[in-house]
Amino acid sequence: MKASEIRSKWLEFFASKGHKIEPSSSLVPHNDPSLLWINAGMAPLKPYFDGRVVPENPRIVNAQKCIRTNDIENVGKTRRHHTFFEMLGNFSIGDYFKEEVITWAWEFLTDPKWIGFDPERLSVTVYPEDTEAFEFWNKKIGLPEERIYKLEENFWDIGEGPCGPCTEIFYDRGDKYGDLSDPECWPGGENERFLEVWNLVFSQFNHNKDGSYTPLPNKNIDTGAGLERFASILQDVDSNFDTDLFQPIIQETCRIAGVKYHENEETDVALKVIADHVRTVAFAIGDGVLPTNDGRGYVIRRLLRRAVRYGKVIGMDKPFLYELVPVVGEIMGEYYQEVVENQEFIRKVIRIEEERFHETLSDGLSILSDMVERTRAAGGRAISGPDAFKLYDTYGFPVDLTEDFANEQGLAVDREGFETSMEEQRQRARVARSDAGSMKIQGGALSDLTDKSEFVGYTELVVPAKIVAVIHENELVDTVGTGEACQVILDRTPFYAESGGQVADRGIITGEGVRLVVHEVGKAPHGQHVHSVTVEQGVLSQGADVTAEVTEALRGETVRNHTATHLLHKALKEVLGSHVNQAGSLVAPDRLRFDFSHFGGITPEELQDVERRVNAQIWANTPVDISLRAIDEAKEMGAMALFGEKYGDIVRVVRVGDYSLELCGGCHVQSTGEIGLFKIISESGIGSGIRRIEAATSRNAYEYVDSQLQLLKEAAGILKSGAGDVPKRLEGTLQQMKDLSRENESLRARLGRIEAGALEGRLKEVAGVPVLAAEVNASDMESLRSIVDEMKVKLGSAVIVLGAAAGDKVNLVAAVTPDLVAKGLHAGKLIKETAAKCGGGGGGRPDMAQAGGKDASKLKEALDGVEALVTGQIS
Repeated sequence: MKASEIRSKWLEFFASKGHKIEPSSSLVPHNDPSLLWINAGMAPLKPYFDGRVVPENPRIVNAQKCIRTNDIENVGKTRRHHTFFEMLGNFSIGDYFKEEVITWAWEFLTDPKWIGFDPERLSVTVYPEDTEAFEFWNKKIGLPEERIYKLEENFWDIGEGPCGPCTEIFYDRGDKYGDLSDPECWPGGENERFLEVWNLVFSQFNHNKDGSYTPLPNKNIDTGAGLERFASILQDVDSNFDTDLFQPIIQETCRIAGVKYHENEETDVALKVIADHVRTVAFAIGDGVLPTNDGRGYVIRRLLRRAVRYGKVIGMDKPFLYELVPVVGEIMGEYYQEVVENQEFIRKVIRIEEERFHETLSDGLSILSDMVERTRAAGGRAISGPDAFKLYDTYGFPVDLTEDFANEQGLAVDREGFETSMEEQRQRARVARSDAGSMKIQGGALSDLTDKSEFVGYTELVVPAKIVAVIHENELVDTVGTGEACQVILDRTPFYAESGGQVADRGIITGEGVRLVVHEVGKAPHGQHVHSVTVEQGVLSQGADVTAEVTEALRGETVRNHTATHLLHKALKEVLGSHVNQAGSLVAPDRLRFDFSHFGGITPEELQDVERRVNAQIWANTPVDISLRAIDEAKEMGAMALFGEKYGDIVRVVRVGDYSLELCGGCHVQSTGEIGLFKIISESGIGSGIRRIEAATSRNAYEYVDSQLQLLKEAAGILKSGAGDVPKRLEGTLQQMKDLSRENESLRARLGRIEAGALEGRLKEVAGVPVLAAEVNASDMESLRSIVDEMKVKLGSAVIVLGAAAGDKVNLVAAVTPDLVAKGLHAGKLIKETAAKCGGGGGGRPDMAQAGGKDASKLKEALDGVEALVTGQIS
């Protein structure tokens, strides 16, 4: 059975049990520390489980794409370790529980219509205290007791938040994969015979901050089954890498490299690593995660470089991974269309990254050569662990390559020190993951509220309303007094809650004897708009009739900026290419910020073209049409769905004429002419593959342009020219400065030669060494160095110390010719002691040094002491 067929059967089976199929979407961070990212379509499970969001359907099913890199070193060396894999999941949010999920699991696995496993080959593990699950397996399913194993580790718990016992289902692959006489050959043991295919987690407890456990109000189901494992069993192959999910990639790699699979272990490991990593990288880049030196992007860069390194094992010394992207698309594109739709962009990014790393490998070898020389000079026998780790972590240079090179040079690598540094980094990563957020306890005032609240702010900015709830310090209260801060929910509200990059509305809520100032607006678990307010006057009471009023001027500026971001997004795609996708945004009253994916810089001409296109749409006064559509209909229309956003079955489509079409829940103008003017203020790179544009519209754009014109007028006044002549006048002024600088250099050299000519007669011999210590006229340190250089040429062999007063301060320069440096004389030490007598300090090399002093009155005394210092150095 093909892997794609297994996935389809999974979705079809649970859809027949009333589950809503969550579509595939972008990868986002996951709460489970063992998973780096998971399908964004399942991201709402976290707030579902802790009660912050109520799902449309409590039954959910999905094929989730997951990335995990906590055991990357095992990839290619075992049958089933992967950095990218598909987890088939079915979920119940307070709906069905143990009996139903166990019954359905058995049906799906054993019914020939679905998977059709031999029931005699299935066994399970349960948590010892979970007698309920044991009874369901034994009494209802009819599984013999000897095939039900009780294990203490069958309790799913990742720290604070929902947790509970679990039951794991194992498939017996037969004698070929293990002998039952082996004490480890049983479900749950370390063996290849009993393969875990499905884990059913019963989330019925909450792990509290104090370490205690309490029952959850709603019991949830969270299951995970490995598609790759199903495929290996149903296709009767030795490992996941031999399934139709990997073999086309492996075979194409063999063709490109001219090698064969299953000829030797080293080649096989390399082929498996390459196949695994290119899948991961292709999906991540397709979801907008580009290679960088930190965060998610660093993980992708590391995987890419690791695959390049394994490419060298099979003789690939040039970019080739990008050629495998179409094969990934052929395997996965039926369900994950993004790897096909974004194929050219993915190929481009991977190729650029490969080319850069091939250069990095050369740089790494150069740095490694320096490390070898330093190690030898210090009498060491091994490159230090921290040095090897720096090569690996900073330059992406694999430690095994470091070892190979070191061995060729007769050195070792402190592998233990390297592993210590690696473990320290892993610990930092674990802390970072745990800090990223975990499921919190259910309950709280907001999650208990089910009162309806209608948002009417798309069309109305002032509305009568009733206060249905008042929350103070996370508790529902009846009243709040003057000066207090609290949260309120209205039965209807014109205030937009911050989302999709658009900031929340500001304004006031007034009633009989009470006035509230609205600072922020967010959303409660059940979707109500929660207004964060300060009671400016009177006493706020639950149930009071009020008037809610949005500050119209701020809303107007915000909507102009929001529609402008849609125009900007489209213009960027037109100018730079269809690969451009939004990676973040901020829509505020005074400005807009737009982050987007683009692997390269943007020229001034391209930026000007983008700005011109946006303004052309504004000046055309194009109508903006907003409608509600079914998600499938909207996608058929060509509406852009933005990175990381989750959409329901009915979506809001914002169309700007025939120019822009996006799914958006934000507020917009009625026609583009209302925007007035669009002006880009800045453009920059904020990370590898991510650019940022900041811009302004309308009044703020005018004020920005006006401020720039005022600066231009000021510059014209200073240059005594018209504004239009400023560039030409500046060019002339800069050329004059260059000419004067050259003339100044020439004069300085002439003065230096004159000074030097006058100094020759002041040369003295000290213990057989020619010494010149004198005060000269030099306006700055550069002039002083010129005189010293001139004297070195004239004298050939000498110790030279010259000083010049610069107001109350002193400049000093010392030089020792090479022949005298060889005798132990040191300019840096001479200048340090000389400067100290003038209240200053400095130093430098044995042949040249400079310093400064604070007391010009001590200069003569300091220079008179040079002869004694030279005598001291000689002796």
